[in-house]
Amino acid sequence: MNNYNYDWKKYLTALLITAFIFVTSVAISNHFSNQKIESLRLIGDSISIDILSSDTQFDLLESSSCEAVDNSTFSKELNALGERVAFAEKQRTNTEEVQLLKKQYTLLLIKDYILMKKISARCEVEPIFVLYFYSNIEDCADCTRQGHVLTYLRQKYPQLRVYAFDYHLDLPALSTLLSISGITTADILPVLIIEDQQYKGFMELEDLEALPLFIELQVQKEAEEADKKAEEETAKNEKNNKNLEKTAIEE
Repeated sequence: MNNYNYDWKKYLTALLITAFIFVTSVAISNHFSNQKIESLRLIGDSISIDILSSDTQFDLLESSSCEAVDNSTFSKELNALGERVAFAEKQRTNTEEVQLLKKQYTLLLIKDYILMKKISARCEVEPIFVLYFYSNIEDCADCTRQGHVLTYLRQKYPQLRVYAFDYHLDLPALSTLLSISGITTADILPVLIIEDQQYKGFMELEDLEALPLFIELQVQKEAEEADKKAEEETAKNEKNNKNLEKTAIEE
């Protein structure tokens, strides 16, 4: 009889411990899930404010004089905003909310593309436009690789304005851009449009830099670096001469 009571108490204790562990695990899981959702909402609210601010900047730039515009106008803000949208998308906690943010950001990209086209025609700035269409639905390893290549080129050549668009995003404005750009469902992703020339499929860094456009950019970059080096050398010589003159006077 005593053994029976002992076994019963042992099983009850094990059951209570198991139940406690289960309830605790569920509570912890819900806690982190709620934290993740709240974090995503905060990111979403922040991005929404950035988008509204960016939209206002567009209106200001469109009516501004050419003196206020250069090749780097607004590109840093767009790149930073794109990184935040990508981060929110990777969280995959609230897909509907993230997709809404992504659509707003995509509209902003298209608006920037149109604006810079107008500005380049009106002002003495010559940004180089690169439209990059990729896929997030299918397993597109080449799209990921192409993104890394374009990131490198954008850092190397500030004149580049790279616009990355998710081909499968359900957005009428994007559908219109795809149609205007001559991109169809039969095309192999990724697709690049560089200065109105279309390139289908992944392009290696070497292949892109072999294009006449990038060869010209490299020549310009080398010339700018040579000029900068010459200016630094001149400034250094002038400083040395002043030091020599000062030493001669003191003597």
